[in-house]
Amino acid sequence: MSKSLHQNICDKFRFSKLYEKYAQSLSNILYYKYGDLLNPADKVQDAFIKLWENCAKVTPETAKSYLYTIANNMMLNEVKHQKVVLKYQQVKPKDYTNESPEFVLRKKEFLKRYEAVLSNLKEEERTAFLLSKIDGKTHKEIAEIMGVTKKITEHRIYAAFNKLKDQLVELRKK
Repeated sequence: MSKSLHQNICDKFRFSKLYEKYAQSLSNILYYKYGDLLNPADKVQDAFIKLWENCAKVTPETAKSYLYTIANNMMLNEVKHQKVVLKYQQVKPKDYTNESPEFVLRKKEFLKRYEAVLSNLKEEERTAFLLSKIDGKTHKEIAEIMGVTKKITEHRIYAAFNKLKDQLVELRKK
């Protein structure tokens, strides 16, 4: 291997020649490898800044390898950072609320009583009621699903609702 005449690339002219020679191809490689979302052109600029900061340690023979390694590592760090950001966005809200313990307890008790009343309804009333209130189906759609007329469906839903109101004080108008 021939000996280099220059030990480092701190000369502005030599550095600008390196930039002209490698910047575009490095930018293209990063673009092809990682896409445009992570700003490959910025990473190329940052890699050249690092090269300038460490110009005394980098020989002209190793400059290309140094640039490509630094730029690739910066892109990999950005990928990792984006994964952390995505994971943080997917974090579920905390399990606490501003509701008092008494309210939470009353809510749980009501839910138990509501489910008990629902389970005591006739099957066709319960099915029609739940299709209407939980699934948001129209009376016509429920009638088609259950194979009955729209009028029968309406009667079943209202009968179920009246039984719920009779047995759950919280549903009665005051």
